[in-house]
Amino acid sequence: MDLNSSKFWFRIAMLVALSLELTTFGAMTKTVNANSNSYGIPQESEADSTAIRPFQVHIPELELTDLHRRILATRWPDKETVSDQTQGTQLATMKNLAHYWANDYDWRKFEAKLNALPMFVTNIDGEEIHFIHVRSKHEDAMPIILMHGWPGSIVEKLKVIDPLTNPTAYGGKASDAFDVVIPSMPGYGFSGKPTTTGWGPDRIARAYGELMNRLGYKKYVAQGGDWGAIIADVMGVQQPSGLIGIHTNLPFVVPSDLDMALQAGKGCPPGLTSEEKRACEQLDFFYKHAAYALMMGTRPQTLTGLADSPVGLAAFMLDHDAKSLELITKAFNGQPGGLSQDDVLDNITLYWLTNTPISSARLYWENKYPFFGIKGVKLPVAVSVFPDELYEAPKSWTQKAYPNLIYFNKLDKGGHFAAWEQPVLFVNELRNAFRLLR
Repeated sequence: MDLNSSKFWFRIAMLVALSLELTTFGAMTKTVNANSNSYGIPQESEADSTAIRPFQVHIPELELTDLHRRILATRWPDKETVSDQTQGTQLATMKNLAHYWANDYDWRKFEAKLNALPMFVTNIDGEEIHFIHVRSKHEDAMPIILMHGWPGSIVEKLKVIDPLTNPTAYGGKASDAFDVVIPSMPGYGFSGKPTTTGWGPDRIARAYGELMNRLGYKKYVAQGGDWGAIIADVMGVQQPSGLIGIHTNLPFVVPSDLDMALQAGKGCPPGLTSEEKRACEQLDFFYKHAAYALMMGTRPQTLTGLADSPVGLAAFMLDHDAKSLELITKAFNGQPGGLSQDDVLDNITLYWLTNTPISSARLYWENKYPFFGIKGVKLPVAVSVFPDELYEAPKSWTQKAYPNLIYFNKLDKGGHFAAWEQPVLFVNELRNAFRLLR
């Protein structure tokens, strides 16, 4: 080979350039991988730890393949020895769910739906908080933070985003518009998983107040159901800067003496009105059937099997309350009501793919509040009572628990996951409830 030829030196130059390009690309790839979490989203550096960063979901195909394999490999228990749900989630329901999950459910469809929304993460009090943030096109839209619970997630709030932010397209007025913020609780979904104790309702409430301030909102309202309702109450007690009122679809209004009597198994006391007696009987039933809450509240780490079996996780999540289980059972028996099969599996699959069964359960262990007890909220409060909730709060109790009650309404349908099951009714409730605070 002629070392003096122009062709030789041209080839050498090309090889050097290619080598430099590959080296640079390799360095860039290492940087991205070193600063990414399992969903491929850049992590924050110390300099921008309070920055609000865009977020998208990209679950590796291998994880979906593994999920499918585990569903098909389920080791089934014997059939229940009763003909109803008194022993828990029924075998037939779980087999129907597993068949649909393995053969018809499409996570990628839901993933694309999530990625079409403006999602973000930010670090608050040392923990990554994931949230959806959709601003209305209408001026003077009221900012609202919607807060989920267990076994819910951001999934249960998705149906109400468009009607709240774009009311004129859904029978409302421009003056009904909201800016919507939907965070994932720490330990849930795409938020960080606390590695130390202390992330109970008080700390989450403070983090949510900080989130709304960080987004630039000087005046906003809060709404919650389940744990989100407890956090809304706690925010109402803390009164973070800018919070002017709350709405709850699970009000905490139960007199302490009655609450303690029920938990001690003493039943309902005499002297109650018919409405109060019905609420008391519903609470008594719930306390006797809330095995999931007792387990998570005392021994969450023992529930390791929920992180190992997707069908086991699904059975546990479905058995939250009798009415919700009945509704979901119908959906997997070909009788969809407020929830579809995809609705249910979007939520369960989110828990599975983020491996949050145990981290979410720890909130029950962290909680120091009585579930239904009065918290002492002094801010304006709006209450919507759905008939298939854990209990139907009587107005008499509600007025005593919330001295600044600005709105109270009892609806004729809907249950524990009100925004998910009855989005139209839920949206109308928020519009009516907060008009007085605009």
